[in-house]
Amino acid sequence: MLFLHGNGERGNGNHELDYVLIHGPLYEAWIQKRDLPFIIIVPQLHMFNQDKLGLGYIDNRTIDWIPKRLEDGVPERMKDYVIKQPMFGAIPIDTLPKLSHTEVGWNRVETDIIAMLDTTLQNYNADKNSVYLSGISYGGFGTWYIASKNPKRFAAINPIVGWGHPILMDSIAKYKIPVWQFAGGRDNVIPVKYFYEGLNKLEKLGHHNIRFTIHEDMSHDTWRRVYEGNDIYNWLMENKKIDKHLK
Repeated sequence: MLFLHGNGERGNGNHELDYVLIHGPLYEAWIQKRDLPFIIIVPQLHMFNQDKLGLGYIDNRTIDWIPKRLEDGVPERMKDYVIKQPMFGAIPIDTLPKLSHTEVGWNRVETDIIAMLDTTLQNYNADKNSVYLSGISYGGFGTWYIASKNPKRFAAINPIVGWGHPILMDSIAKYKIPVWQFAGGRDNVIPVKYFYEGLNKLEKLGHHNIRFTIHEDMSHDTWRRVYEGNDIYNWLMENKKIDKHLK
């Protein structure tokens, strides 16, 4: 499993690397000591000046935010954010923001990511037919982008709180990569209204192996519930790539 973290976990890949432990399947496997059936690849995205924009979740973070693996037992999980706004559903919109979330993101390290994947497949007991891509927020956008540019690589993808732009859908539809998209109904960071156009484009292109789950009661941290459960891992493992489609 290749996991792409969100904007708040960027860093220099050195003394800041452990920020990637805060969320996602690596947190589940290492901190919560769950026996997940994957080799998990978790690269850290460079800042690319995101630390110059006055983003509180980057500027104010400290090493105390990084969860610690306990010798005995596991730490208590973080509580979900409490959102006071009511649940009201989403109205689809076809006027999408520009692709800024990928222009300063995972597209800039695509070559490095694929090299990590190749190295893992060559040097570890990994199944090339069972390579999965999952990501949260910026990493959700990155999941769509990396999959669209490397559609032969992945048996299934799981973008969470990051919508896919319609211009990225042709190759995903061509190779019929199974998709399970998640969004938060109370997410004010990445509103649900932007998710529909890309998914509808996939269906228009003849691709119907698509799941779209909206957790109406959740905010941007919808990924906590997704990775805490078992459904996403079981679903990923149900999907295998056909050899003739591999690079």
